[in-house]
Amino acid sequence: MTTTSPPPSGLQRQETVATKAAHGAADMTRRMVCGGLAGMIAKTATNPLDRIRMLSQTGEHGAASGAKVTPFQLYKSILQNEGIVGLWAGNGANLLRVFPAKSIVFASNDFYRSCWGYLYWGSNEAYAANAGQLPWALSFLSGGMAGMSASAATYPLDLARGRITGKLAGPGGKKHYKGIVNTVVVTAREEGVRALYKGITPTLLGAMPYEGIKFGTVGILDATFPKKEDDNNVVRKLMFGGAGGATAGVMTYPNDTIRRLLQLQGSKGTTAHFNGYWDCARKTYAKYGIERFYRGAGINLVRMVPNTAIQFGSYELLKQWTADYF
Repeated sequence: MTTTSPPPSGLQRQETVATKAAHGAADMTRRMVCGGLAGMIAKTATNPLDRIRMLSQTGEHGAASGAKVTPFQLYKSILQNEGIVGLWAGNGANLLRVFPAKSIVFASNDFYRSCWGYLYWGSNEAYAANAGQLPWALSFLSGGMAGMSASAATYPLDLARGRITGKLAGPGGKKHYKGIVNTVVVTAREEGVRALYKGITPTLLGAMPYEGIKFGTVGILDATFPKKEDDNNVVRKLMFGGAGGATAGVMTYPNDTIRRLLQLQGSKGTTAHFNGYWDCARKTYAKYGIERFYRGAGINLVRMVPNTAIQFGSYELLKQWTADYF
């Protein structure tokens, strides 16, 4: 004679729901911390390349207006004007910005993917059974939505970082801004609080395709080269992340240049003025031509590949290390 266990009581069901909710919140927190730390590791490792790229983009390197300066010349100028620490100028602002930005990007991308996975496969179990695979379009949407979420939440920090790293120190090593807090305070005091959001339009417009292409490319590569039993997933993510970053960086670079020029207008030592995104694009093209939008693209590509590779690889490694604690 078989016996059946009684159905769970209302209290038991409430405890089960609460337990699942607590576990989900803890897992999301874990993913956010892993994403933030991965971003900080990658940014610190590649900050010298990023500083050179920023100076190429903004043109605030002390040379004649519109003059072409090679990455090696910029490297020498940084050392002469600011010393070797100048290669890491703005890294503090970077880390303050990157931790929340990348924690939101990676964790929200996982969240958006799980939502799309549920809708596409019909259940979370089916999504998991198919190794979390999604069509490219849904991978693109997940990454793009994650990028916009992070950009909107952390934009003033991004503007401060752009102003710190986008200008070379003046005579005697005198810097225009002294750290991220000083930059935010001075900008708000001298230009108004709204100035902290200069350039946010191209940032949001660029976040969708940039993060979308990056995560979408990783999704395509994951589907094209399925993981085998003996494959090292960290190495896979390193390689796929580098490819995704390179693809996204090349395709969205002109938008990023416009964003940096808008961020610098009104700052100390900058005379250029633009009335919004399209005015900046029009005036820049009329004065310098199409080449101006790609200035620094070479060094950006050299920076982008290791940066995104380290991001994805570190994120995967940190998730593996912390999986048993939650």
